[in-house]
Amino acid sequence: MGAMRILRNDAASSLPVSLERPRKRRPGVQVWRVIVHVVLYAGAIIFLIPLFWMLSTALKTVQENYTYPPTLLPHIFQWHNFKVAWTAYNFSLYTYHTLFITGTSMVGVLATSTLCAYGFARLHFWGRDVLFLCVIASVMLPFTVTVLPLYIIFRDLGWLNTFKPLIIPSWFGGGAFNIFLLRQYFQTIPRDLDEAARIDGCSTFGIFWRIMLPLSKPAIAVVAIFWFQASWTDFLGPVIYLNSTDKYTLALGVYQFAADASSLAVHHQELLMCVAFAMVLPVALVFLVAQRYMIRGVVLSGIKG
Repeated sequence: MGAMRILRNDAASSLPVSLERPRKRRPGVQVWRVIVHVVLYAGAIIFLIPLFWMLSTALKTVQENYTYPPTLLPHIFQWHNFKVAWTAYNFSLYTYHTLFITGTSMVGVLATSTLCAYGFARLHFWGRDVLFLCVIASVMLPFTVTVLPLYIIFRDLGWLNTFKPLIIPSWFGGGAFNIFLLRQYFQTIPRDLDEAARIDGCSTFGIFWRIMLPLSKPAIAVVAIFWFQASWTDFLGPVIYLNSTDKYTLALGVYQFAADASSLAVHHQELLMCVAFAMVLPVALVFLVAQRYMIRGVVLSGIKG
């Protein structure tokens, strides 16, 4: 009987985890999970209220926007407001300029920041740590401190009223924060992969191209998303370097539209909300689609210092 009992215990212990009896969760844990989910859903709804009100205002008439008390939803959805607002100014041209600046600068950021981060994470050279500290220290310098020297440099180069000040600097390092984020992620990749690739005859750039980049897709996605959001909504850079209306970006176009609308007797808030909503929507969609990569890349890049 003792031997049979031992055999039964051994057989029960050898069963897969999926066949074991599920453990019952304590009531306190379940209540806490419900509370956490309720708080998160409530916070999400609160943060979505401005976007909802923007869309609701965009679909109303001028008279309905100025009624009191305000209505939550329009009585008749004025979808043609988007067409009127889009054709009032040359927003198609502004969108093309924004896409061109964002796309070309993003390629430069990804190409150069990954190379710099790979050098700081994997290569050994004299003064590497000191140089990396200098790169990190540059994060503490706000744009308002460097804007005047940069403006003088770009003026002497003849780059004012062109897209060059908004694109070319991104091809030289890609930004200190992006280098730091990618360097932290590269350090989480085991060095045994580098040594195995060296034995197989892979070069330094081959290790970067064949091993580091494919394994670093989450971190690269985070850098791309952050840069897209920053470049798509950038206002300070274009307002400093661009003067002609035929070179405006979406941010400048929306600002000019709001300035012209405020000078009229009737403020067309519905048209302003149309162009503002059309500008915010791509950023929100990119975040919703790629939020899993953002969270994974940020979390894994902070594992190892």
